[in-house]
Amino acid sequence: MRIITRKLCSMNTLTADNLRNYLKGCNRFEGVLKNLEVISLENGKCVAEMDIKKEHTNPIGTLHGGLTATLVDVISSYGLSSLEKANVAHVSVNLNIRYLKGGQMGKTIVIESDTVRCGKTLAFLEVTLKDKETGSILAKGEHTKYLLNSS
Repeated sequence: MRIITRKLCSMNTLTADNLRNYLKGCNRFEGVLKNLEVISLENGKCVAEMDIKKEHTNPIGTLHGGLTATLVDVISSYGLSSLEKANVAHVSVNLNIRYLKGGQMGKTIVIESDTVRCGKTLAFLEVTLKDKETGSILAKGEHTKYLLNSS
């Protein structure tokens, strides 16, 4: 997130178009999200979709838990960065994920994040991953971030 914030810090807030352009050319870890489609990004919320491909799965053919954790981390961070007061570098303090159901290869998932509260130094975020077709909840995540240089 620090890289995005540094790169986009001249703007008041992160927008969906800025994020789409960043992900297209990303050669860092977030490159695993090259197929992520940002649907909306504003007011502390981010909604994205992604097709589950073979490279996103574990040995039993379902969405890999590590990728689920990555999605919770980055999608909530993007949502947070859409707030003007939170468009500063921020780092994770806590990440908690409840894995409820396996995401199947070939399915599309919807990832929805919400900034529950953004204080002076801490932000509290929630994320839900769902199967787009059935609406079944695959995972729920909570993410706490520390806002650097927020004073």
